Amino acid sequence: MSTPQLDKIYDPKAVEARWSQIWNQQGYFHASPTHSGQPYCIVIPPPNITGSLHVGHALNHSIQDILIRWRRMQGLNVLWLPGTDHAGIATQNVVEKQLMAEGLSRESLGRERFIERVWQWKAASGDTIIRQQKRLGESCDWDRLRFTMDEGLSKAVLEVFVRLHEEELIYRGERLINWCPRCLTALSDIEVEHEEIKGKLCSIEYPLEQDPAIRLTVATTRPETLFGDSAVAVHPEDPRYNRLIGQRVRLPLTHRTIPIVGDAILVDREFGTGAVKITPAHDFNDFEAGERHGLPRYSIFDHQALLDPERLKAAGVEQALIDAVATLPVTKARPKIEQVLKDRGLLTKVDDHKMSIGKCYRCKTVVEPYLSPQWFVKIKPLAEPAIQAVEDGRIRIIPDGWTNNYLGWMRDIKDWCISRQIWWGHQIPAWYCRHCNTESLVETEHRIPGVTYGPGHTPKRLVILSTAKPIVAKQAPASCPLCNGTELIRDPDVLDTWFSSALWPFSTLGWPNHTPELKTYYPTSTLVTGLDILFFWVARMIMMGLKFMGDVPFRDVYIHALVRDAEGQKMSKSKGNVIDPLHVMEQFGTDALRFTLASMASPGRDIKLAEERIEGYRNFANKIWNAARFSLMNLDGPRAVTIPSERTFPDRWILSRLNQTIRSVTSELEAYRFDRAANTLYQFIWHEYCDWYLELIKPTLQDPASQDGPGTRQTLVETLETTMRLLHPFMPYLTEEIWHTLPHQGESIVIQTYPKPESSWVAPEMDHRFALLEQTIGLVRTSRVLLNYPPAQQIMFYVAHDEPQQQDHLHELRSHLSHLGRGTVDLAPPTHWPTGNLLRLVAEGLSVGIKVAGDVDLNKALDRITKEQSEQTKEIQRLEGKLRNQEFIAKAPPEVISDHQDRLKSLRRDQSMLLSSAQQVQAMLGA
Repeated sequence: MSTPQLDKIYDPKAVEARWSQIWNQQGYFHASPTHSGQPYCIVIPPPNITGSLHVGHALNHSIQDILIRWRRMQGLNVLWLPGTDHAGIATQNVVEKQLMAEGLSRESLGRERFIERVWQWKAASGDTIIRQQKRLGESCDWDRLRFTMDEGLSKAVLEVFVRLHEEELIYRGERLINWCPRCLTALSDIEVEHEEIKGKLCSIEYPLEQDPAIRLTVATTRPETLFGDSAVAVHPEDPRYNRLIGQRVRLPLTHRTIPIVGDAILVDREFGTGAVKITPAHDFNDFEAGERHGLPRYSIFDHQALLDPERLKAAGVEQALIDAVATLPVTKARPKIEQVLKDRGLLTKVDDHKMSIGKCYRCKTVVEPYLSPQWFVKIKPLAEPAIQAVEDGRIRIIPDGWTNNYLGWMRDIKDWCISRQIWWGHQIPAWYCRHCNTESLVETEHRIPGVTYGPGHTPKRLVILSTAKPIVAKQAPASCPLCNGTELIRDPDVLDTWFSSALWPFSTLGWPNHTPELKTYYPTSTLVTGLDILFFWVARMIMMGLKFMGDVPFRDVYIHALVRDAEGQKMSKSKGNVIDPLHVMEQFGTDALRFTLASMASPGRDIKLAEERIEGYRNFANKIWNAARFSLMNLDGPRAVTIPSERTFPDRWILSRLNQTIRSVTSELEAYRFDRAANTLYQFIWHEYCDWYLELIKPTLQDPASQDGPGTRQTLVETLETTMRLLHPFMPYLTEEIWHTLPHQGESIVIQTYPKPESSWVAPEMDHRFALLEQTIGLVRTSRVLLNYPPAQQIMFYVAHDEPQQQDHLHELRSHLSHLGRGTVDLAPPTHWPTGNLLRLVAEGLSVGIKVAGDVDLNKALDRITKEQSEQTKEIQRLEGKLRNQEFIAKAPPEVISDHQDRLKSLRRDQSMLLSSAQQVQAMLGA
């Protein structure tokens, strides 16, 4: 029976489409709580339903799939649970843009019809990223696909909210929050991106109430908020101003006076003039200062960050100025206010000043600190156990360097604002009795920018003041428990998207029900994530898991690097440097992309990705394919049925190297060093297996009379099949296709056993013997290059070693030396070598001599040697410079420093050898 053959050219698209369908049809990825293996579970960070696969997803999901496929092959009870996030603000924005294109708005549809429209959009477009994930080869249990707003997760959200509220860990209050005036919703601190800009520092004079001739100069970057000032602060120990504490100043452009207070926390005596304004309703630090001093709060903006005429009036602003700036955004109001201050002689100086502004992480609009009634989680009681879990090692953060970032943030954590003023999401389960909250339920106009309204048609917006008393329940109450009234109004806000995501590790497994999945797979094993959501998501999952499950949600948190372009720049459409994973998978194959990302996933370092690197690993896939084709074409001869009792040197050596590769790859995967595991595989397959082993065994395979043939064919099958299983988690499609052409048992490589080290394969003496062979052939090939002998030209060469044992090994390797050296080898001692034109290379006791033919151009040979010397000198100087650089030594991983040192040692040895070669050629020229 002939051996199955592979096509001449590897076609990734055809292979991927076929195996992806088979894997899912056969249910290889389906998990069972009754499986006998040790549970191993990963819950996927749920991508937004608005998204499509980007290169960050490709890295994150490739790493997870490597872990999952590896652990599955190790016999563990593996569950990789997939799902998507409803992405409140992002999804609502997408659907609202569609409505605008149709001349509609969410207000014109109303809440119920708008939400129906979002569900319709999800049904049509929300599964795009799922299809793309399957294209990447992700071996998730797709039968368990979850969604953060499916029925089960919605039940979990209600349960958590109500229980936290009952324990007074969720409350409603008026506080200063981050407000996006475009999305018209609150944002938590970590949903605000900070950006440094060139701003202005304005010095404004505030006249003393008792003696207006004396003026206190205040420095501020936001002159437009002075209408909301409640005080001016100075440092109590500043001799310039401390005598003024307790007096009052006239607030410019208003009819109010405000006090001068002493505050050592707020005021930096070295910044600006040493006097600062306190605006509690428009600055977070000022809010805290206002709390310390019992100051009133004057909010001057509306919810669209426009100056509100009614609020300006309540703040005592002059009517003429109200008329000039009312309903203007900050950018237009600021210059007008500055001009009035300047005209009145109150703006004395404007300096350039670098400052940080916050922007909405979704729409990039400048965020305003805004005084608003919102729902909050009292976070400190939840944070303390989450800190302890990391400190005592129940949760490992990998790399360990991020542990301090986590602990620092958690120790300084602020209450979490969880309410959002949008419609798409988990609506807060709170109701208000209209009868009991008459003064706290207020309707205001809700104008949308750019929309013109007819008389009497301006939409209304319900404002629920912080004084309102909510009724929190899992189901809508029939009546008010206080007055039995039935006119109940539900809180219109929805929960922060991250609230439901925080429950992901246990809600997806069936909680609050006690399911077999929850019992088997919680706590989950590993979380793979990016640094950008360590606080958004990871910290909150830890807090919620400990609170509601009494145990950590996962044991290990692996934080991978960011993917940047080849120059280290952040990828963005505006820069035109985005690498689309779908495009490169189409061009180079999915396995090439996966292997590239794994090979570059070095902890603590951003990945500088270029398409050329992916193309390089496409070539690696082709190399494996061609090696498999070569092997299959040579398997039709006699093959040993059982393991040969006496294997040849090449067979024993490759099994020894394979054994060490299995050991190394497994160890590196255990340590989450995907880069080193991938590079170990690459080194073994490309160099040791393809370049050396297959070349070493060609004479045996091509000789029908060779007695070693059957044993070598058996070893060839054995090593190739084992290598495919070892490589499978990294390159699943290619390995499955090749594995099926080899003699095998079972339906799919997916469910085969991952290779384990074999003690019978250990052969250090073969490794030493190969090192001698490699060194010898390396010197022969160097000589051929220097003398410009074509690779196929048969030559006469001489080899000898100073050590008798090594010389004996050379005799044992004679046939391999002749085959790989492309010529006839003489193993006589150097004293018996010809005395004529002979180029000798010597390294570490090994001598190689090659006859210099009469047609060799010695001048050109000398030029080649000189050029090589020059290039090596430059490289030696570069490496020496890096190893002298203390900053490099302090930051570089130990293995990188060791590699540099080894490379430098090798180059210096080669330099010495080249110098000798140059001297020999010069002598020949002189003769």
